[in-house]
Amino acid sequence: MSGAWLYLEAFHFLRPVWLTVFPVIALLWWSVRRGARRQDMAPSRIAPHLRAALTVGQTGAGRILPIDGVALTLMLAALGAAGPTWSRQPDPFAAQSAPAVLILAVTPSMQESDIAPSRLERGKQKIRDFLELRAGARTALVAYSGSAHVVLPMTEDPLVMVPYLQGLSPEVMPREGSAAGPALALAQQLLADEDAPGGILFVTDGLEPADAPALDASAAPVAVLAMRPGDSRDRGLDTLSVPVVAVTPDGADIRRIDGLLNAAYRRAQLDDADQPWEDRAHWLAWPAALLLLLWFRRGWTMRWVVFAGLVTGLGAAPGPARAEGMADWFLTPDQQGRLAYERRDFDRAAELFADPLWRGYALYRDGQYEEAVTVLDRVETAQTAFIQGMANIKSRAYRDGVRSFETALERDPNYPGAAENLAQAQRIVDYIEDVREQSDTGEERGAGADEVVFDNEAERGVETEIDAEPEGDGAGLLTADQWMSTVETQTADFLRLRFALEDSAASDAEDGAETAPEAGE
Repeated sequence: MSGAWLYLEAFHFLRPVWLTVFPVIALLWWSVRRGARRQDMAPSRIAPHLRAALTVGQTGAGRILPIDGVALTLMLAALGAAGPTWSRQPDPFAAQSAPAVLILAVTPSMQESDIAPSRLERGKQKIRDFLELRAGARTALVAYSGSAHVVLPMTEDPLVMVPYLQGLSPEVMPREGSAAGPALALAQQLLADEDAPGGILFVTDGLEPADAPALDASAAPVAVLAMRPGDSRDRGLDTLSVPVVAVTPDGADIRRIDGLLNAAYRRAQLDDADQPWEDRAHWLAWPAALLLLLWFRRGWTMRWVVFAGLVTGLGAAPGPARAEGMADWFLTPDQQGRLAYERRDFDRAAELFADPLWRGYALYRDGQYEEAVTVLDRVETAQTAFIQGMANIKSRAYRDGVRSFETALERDPNYPGAAENLAQAQRIVDYIEDVREQSDTGEERGAGADEVVFDNEAERGVETEIDAEPEGDGAGLLTADQWMSTVETQTADFLRLRFALEDSAASDAEDGAETAPEAGE
């Protein structure tokens, strides 16, 4: 189901009792309209053709009257008061995109250069564009040829995936073939551990017809990015009933796939009863304001409107003058911050938000972790303590992260993810202190980092300062290109070894399963 139909299905009013004023508005409009109609002259007084020639303008029944604008404005106000809505308020601590598993075919055919520079390299580029579009969303990567392997489990950091993505090539795969079915099974296992429903994206140039039924029957939404020229065909891809999107030179294909995969996530958001509905009444303020402009036409201003305006102006307390733009006339700082947040301009959103919760989270999303912790101190909730813990962990203040997660559990013992993150943060602290205790012997080393700083509040180990000077003029330093080349090679070697071990273990397990009945006999 498309997003428009999904929102149309969810449309309702939060305060439907305000809709009962519509008959009153209609009655008022009808009574005023009826009194404003011009009475025709009696036919006995003047000839009909002379009466038509002497009549200036339209009759009351045909022209637009001030009451028409008033009635329409009142109806818009009533609709706004009724609270139209079609979506839930977004959770500031949850990603606003569905979890996704990217499945990349790493086969010899993907090295064809009919799509420059090659199908495989263009597929990697499309995956990077997809990661950039879904910044902050949980994403995993699976690669397959004759066997399928999890390259990287679910992560929220797209930069972590880039070196693994670059290291993929047919040479690192242990077998040749097209194991799309096992790759789909791995993706489904990864999505089964997620709290929200997600989707699966295949980036491939072909599919075995025998694997098509598995993709069509998948419980998770599946989309396919076809890495083939527009005039080429593939039997497997042609038989699929799931969406198959042809690769395009621009980002239209990625945007379409992102919309398809987010459909299930939007459905889950609408079904989440814990999240309140988002009031969309402010959308009706703009047409109502435009209608008010008609009251400045000559002959349209109504006496009671002037009286109401005077009362409103005298009763309103004067506020501080603000000259920050037209947006301040219609939107509160929090609403302006929300617009900047939805544009992913988190720095600007942090400047605009007045709500400390949203301001702190915008600072966190912008990478200003220490500032986020300071701002969130003003709100004493489990949510703020949880995000403070995440900010402390990312700023490497692990001990403070432990304290923050403990605070979140004190405020809400059942807060989702707090207990798991507390255990993980505590393991990080214990690991750092154990390493410090074992490695710090008080002896000077001949080589090492210029300065190493750990969160070692327990003061385990011996304080040691390690200095290292490079030998020669810039000896040991690599250029950026040399460093990237080394990283890519090391990543490819690591993936080749890991995939070979996984394939060998899977083969041994299959052989053991086949011989088990004979041993029983």
